[in-house]
Amino acid sequence: MRYIEDFRENDHIVDHFLCKQKQSLKTRTGKTYLSLKLQDKTGVIDGKVWEMNNDIQSFEENEFIKIEGVVLTYQNDLQIKINRIRRSNPGEYDSANYIPRTEKDIDGLYKMLTDIIKTINNYYIRELMENILIRDKDVAAAFQCHSAAKNMHHSFFGGLIEHTASVAQICDFMSDRYRFVNRDLLIATAILHDLGKIYELSPFPDNDYTDEGQLLGHIVICSELISREADKIPSFPPRLKTLMQHSILAHHGEYEYGSPKQPKTIEAFILHCVDNMDAKVKMFEEALSAEIGIKSGWSGYVKTLSRNITHSDF
Repeated sequence: MRYIEDFRENDHIVDHFLCKQKQSLKTRTGKTYLSLKLQDKTGVIDGKVWEMNNDIQSFEENEFIKIEGVVLTYQNDLQIKINRIRRSNPGEYDSANYIPRTEKDIDGLYKMLTDIIKTINNYYIRELMENILIRDKDVAAAFQCHSAAKNMHHSFFGGLIEHTASVAQICDFMSDRYRFVNRDLLIATAILHDLGKIYELSPFPDNDYTDEGQLLGHIVICSELISREADKIPSFPPRLKTLMQHSILAHHGEYEYGSPKQPKTIEAFILHCVDNMDAKVKMFEEALSAEIGIKSGWSGYVKTLSRNITHSDF
């Protein structure tokens, strides 16, 4: 199969895709058409069905479909003008080709994080971390395969652990650069900060918001998780539990970004800064690796970053 990242204008495409989104819309003249988002492991591309006829068979979101169409350019983005669609039959596709996956070694990332947990000196924090991410096999397994977002950054299989490992490593580096920083508290909350996403988002191939995700969100879910797990450990210090919860509740930094609290401890502030930096740098990395704007050297407007970007070649 040819992957989306290799598509070029005027390519004739006959292949299978995961249909991530299906919308029935109308043109200005009232004509019905379908707007689709088609995915493989290298990316997502828009598909448009302008002519509804017998060659467009019934299918639903998150199903595998076979399409025939032509790649066109619209407003500087590639899309497929689709002429034919049918549901894919079992055995016609390998689902692994349609789920974006981290390029990093997931087992290696998990070992690195568990090794960091073992360096935590505070008994209560270390016990809580081991209970959640080592002894609870279901949580450990979900943590290693989940995405970190629906579509903003690290939105691929293993994205959550890749993002977490990066944030934890940078926070570890930062922990001895400034006075008054409690390394154990910073490291623990760096590893836990997005763990609620294993409940906020459904597993692949859906990778969509669950009821818990819509109604509570990963920040509240993780804060409640810390509270429950801390209460299982005899004599767990109440102020320590509150400090850990605060770092989680404040890690988005500002109210307008969905943060229930602003950072009021140095550990919470460092975590917020590092989390924001890693997410934004990953957006740069993903936009640049897509090789958009090859002709001009500039990307065109990147929605996730709200700017036009370019490679630093010279």
